[in-house]
Amino acid sequence: MHPFLVLTIALATCAATIVGGFFAIGMRDRLHLVLGFSAGAVLGVAFFDLMPEAIETSRTFDGREMLAIVALGFFFYVLLDRLVLLHSHGGHDHAVRRGWIGAASLSVHSFMDGFAIGVAFQAGHGIGYVVAAAVLVHDFSDGLNTVNVVVKNGAGRQTAIGWLLIDAIAPVVGASTSLLIALSQNAVAVFLAIFSGFFLYIGASDLLPESHHKHPRFFTTAATFAGAACLFIVTRIAG
Repeated sequence: MHPFLVLTIALATCAATIVGGFFAIGMRDRLHLVLGFSAGAVLGVAFFDLMPEAIETSRTFDGREMLAIVALGFFFYVLLDRLVLLHSHGGHDHAVRRGWIGAASLSVHSFMDGFAIGVAFQAGHGIGYVVAAAVLVHDFSDGLNTVNVVVKNGAGRQTAIGWLLIDAIAPVVGASTSLLIALSQNAVAVFLAIFSGFFLYIGASDLLPESHHKHPRFFTTAATFAGAACLFIVTRIAG
């Protein structure tokens, strides 16, 4: 594995994330379409990328047990969301905190993306390039989703850009960490399953309802399917 190559690709994912985020900011007048696409993309990441990869990676847990871990991640996020609600004194404060939690989860996922690039290159250059291509494409969606989940929950432009920068830097940190630490396959599988649950909640309970709240139109639904289809194609290409 060549550290320079891994870090160069990680920097490219950083750029892709920023481009996706500013794309979302520039389309504020069409935010319902962007939210619809984001909902499909987030759900697509969970269904087509994280869950299958978690099941295939695990050497200890079978498919049923891995799905139970996905459920654990989902309900942990539900609990986290409810705790934020209980400790919030206003609707706006709660919404903003939800946005921060969602953005933080997406940033952790981006960290894992960078880590995955490094791990893939340890397995071989061919696998590394395929994984890197998949991460580059869906990190654009990550940047878009990070801005959307923050702005949708009532935070301002500066806050959204701040979280976008954190999300953009995360894969670089993840790739750098991969050069120093090697997780067991089972540990990676468990993390992927938990993140699947997080993204199922963010997409189904947060982004998807909001995209249709004020604009229940055909094109909004079409954007959701397009987001899911985009991630499906990317994961199929990645193998």
